[in-house]
Amino acid sequence: MKIGIPREIKANENRVALTPPGAEALVESGHKVLVETGAGLGSGFSDGQYLDAGAQIGADADAVWAFADLIVKVKEPIKPEWKRIRKGQIVFTYFHFAASEQLTRAHMASGAVCIAYETVELRSRELPLLTPMSEVAGRMAVQEGAKYLEELNGGRGILLGGVPGVPPAKVVILGAGVVGVNAARIAAGMGASVILLDVSLERLRYLSDVMPANVQLVFSNRHNLLQQIADADLVIGAVLIHGAVAPKLIRREDLKVMRTGAVIVDVSVDQGGCVETTRPTTHENPTHIVDGVVHYGVANMPGAVPITSTLALTNATLPYVLQLANSGYRQALRESPALLNGLNIINGKVTHRKVAEAFGLEYHPPESFLD
Repeated sequence: MKIGIPREIKANENRVALTPPGAEALVESGHKVLVETGAGLGSGFSDGQYLDAGAQIGADADAVWAFADLIVKVKEPIKPEWKRIRKGQIVFTYFHFAASEQLTRAHMASGAVCIAYETVELRSRELPLLTPMSEVAGRMAVQEGAKYLEELNGGRGILLGGVPGVPPAKVVILGAGVVGVNAARIAAGMGASVILLDVSLERLRYLSDVMPANVQLVFSNRHNLLQQIADADLVIGAVLIHGAVAPKLIRREDLKVMRTGAVIVDVSVDQGGCVETTRPTTHENPTHIVDGVVHYGVANMPGAVPITSTLALTNATLPYVLQLANSGYRQALRESPALLNGLNIINGKVTHRKVAEAFGLEYHPPESFLD
């Protein structure tokens, strides 16, 4: 199979979808790999390293997209890339379709086979291709939140861990999934007072045995949420409903109860955000202020640490890329229920129920396209 690795063009996105060792594994399996020139530079990989691995270098994005049967990316194709997508071409990347009707309809119109990293799901309900980036984003959320709590960045001017004689900051985390747990561990390690909310009592009971003493576990309902954010210094939105748009847990009017200079880091922004007043931002302009509360809504947080993120992501994605390349997408989807869960759009039809529900589109079972 011909596999294309275009350079990411989303603002400040320095990750790459395939490392040179990954390219070598594909070439050794009999496939051709074309990497756009410069695609790996942000993650520390030169064109020469890809050439040494047996890959070819494409002069530009047009060449890579025209060459490939399978396009492997990090982020969803953005508008300048849509014209390059061919009917029947397989595109394997993070899509987050439920957050954008325009993106969804553009890929329906393309006729491509769209397999989304974020909805590849194991029987255990684990999301193996979302997990590594959720780990990065959860840890980064605290790092970024601490920075924007500084007065010069619009925050309250409070140190996350405090000092002897001065209490630490209060960090409230909404959601105890991968993002939330990683955020809680980092915030606790920095000495903050951490409140972790979730709707699953089973999850909270488990975490009570493994979390540090300065992490308190609270059942998430409207009353408890408002009570906790009222005196929070940093709020981290870490809510995920598989494949669906995130619920708006913090409403515009709720900002009135929060402290001026408090910071919200909405990691759920990829799926529409769990804070009504969050909007997607970039690493160049990461924050905006609403009613005195600093909002951080960067939609590709792991892109700021591309070496760590690329290695973590490709460790997880390469086995699936190999499966798609070795078996072809139809056979791979038959063989792997996890990959089949990742199929979101094919032949202009939506095959993920949550994406269809988000925009009132007709849902088609993915199994119906495997014959």
